[in-house]
Amino acid sequence: MRTALLQSSGRPGSTAENLKVLDEAAGRAAAAGAGLLVTPEMFLTGYAIGDGIARLAEPADGDAAAAIAGIAARHGLAIAYGYPERAADAVFNSAQLISADGTRLANYRKTHLFGCFERDHFTPGEQPVVQADLGGLRVGIMICYDVEFPENVRAHALAGTDLLLVPTAQMHPYQFVAESLVPVRAFENQMYVAYVNRVGHEGEFEFVGLSALAGPDGFARARAGRGPELVLADVDPAFLAASREAGPYLKDRRPGLYGSLI
Repeated sequence: MRTALLQSSGRPGSTAENLKVLDEAAGRAAAAGAGLLVTPEMFLTGYAIGDGIARLAEPADGDAAAAIAGIAARHGLAIAYGYPERAADAVFNSAQLISADGTRLANYRKTHLFGCFERDHFTPGEQPVVQADLGGLRVGIMICYDVEFPENVRAHALAGTDLLLVPTAQMHPYQFVAESLVPVRAFENQMYVAYVNRVGHEGEFEFVGLSALAGPDGFARARAGRGPELVLADVDPAFLAASREAGPYLKDRRPGLYGSLI
């Protein structure tokens, strides 16, 4: 499945403008043969927008979700996007996957919040593995800091995730995560990882870009630079199956020795 990574910060604070950016990118991705488009963390509203997070937060089935379902159906590709989700009295840092026919497939709430900014504005999610079937692949979702915990990604590997989507807001000086850690996560867990970042300055943060689609061999199939960019690469189920057959990590595990980890 050809996968498009939308590296962009859109227009922080404007849901309407970000929907326009998404629509235009979906058109370009579909024209290039993509079956899936992935945006960064909090793409719908912007990340460092302070109290605007709570003001712009919407339910998972809210107006923005309906608009994105329309974009997906109009262009004929699935879309995974980051957004602030309002549920009861809580706001979650969430990512939702919508199919090419506009069906809501999966919604994930970030489980590991990074720094005071996120802990001040969000409630952590409690479900570590969220998956959906898409284009013959088992697709999983997590957000940014979550991928830096090896237990999180291993849980996805054990649950059969083939392609892990990671909308992110990775900031300076932690670019080694995009450059080194993400390909290692893909290799050690035998999966594809789509890591999609914001760019430029926003509030107190400088986002580093470097979005990538890493394969189970530990190599990036596509790598963005430091500016706004749409990059595409293919997720190959046959290559994944062969890599898993040859790769020893999951087969050679000895779970009985790991009790102290929990």
